[in-house]
Amino acid sequence: MNTRTMLSLALAVALLLVTAGTTARAADVPAVGAPAPDFTLKSQENKTVNLHDFKGQWVVLYFYPKDMTPGCTIEAHNFQADQDKYTKMHAAIVGVSVDPVDSHVEFCTKENLTFKLLSDVDHKVVNMYGSTQTLGKMGEVAARNTFLVDPKGVIRKEFMKVDPTPHSKDVLEALAQLQK
Repeated sequence: MNTRTMLSLALAVALLLVTAGTTARAADVPAVGAPAPDFTLKSQENKTVNLHDFKGQWVVLYFYPKDMTPGCTIEAHNFQADQDKYTKMHAAIVGVSVDPVDSHVEFCTKENLTFKLLSDVDHKVVNMYGSTQTLGKMGEVAARNTFLVDPKGVIRKEFMKVDPTPHSKDVLEALAQLQK
């Protein structure tokens, strides 16, 4: 090996060591402090819902992989159980997945969910929020990410690759801090 090759190799190894353990931010995830990208999707009530419909209140915009799966059911149950707390904090809970409206209807009926679940079958919004993942035979689904949007439509906090069990409590704590 010549000197130039050895230097290049040493530089590459040093760069790997410096960046090891850091988490890269997906380029397509909207930044905290940026306006939340607006969108229009259908809810489980088959009504058109726009993000800007929620101006004037906080929005917990959460993306989840699939209706009626264990993790997504736990996450939805916890948001539902904490619904009164969110209401007192002037916050709407809005879930988004790539499932069709009919699946959301079944999920909400079976699990007694009262907040909005939006259908993004074209994957436009999950892509807009950098919230896609591929899960085996399910294919491309929403990644379990959440964005806290303030009453002016600005993203104030994001949660990436969340654990569904404590997530609602984590969001409530963050919301309380942001509202101080």
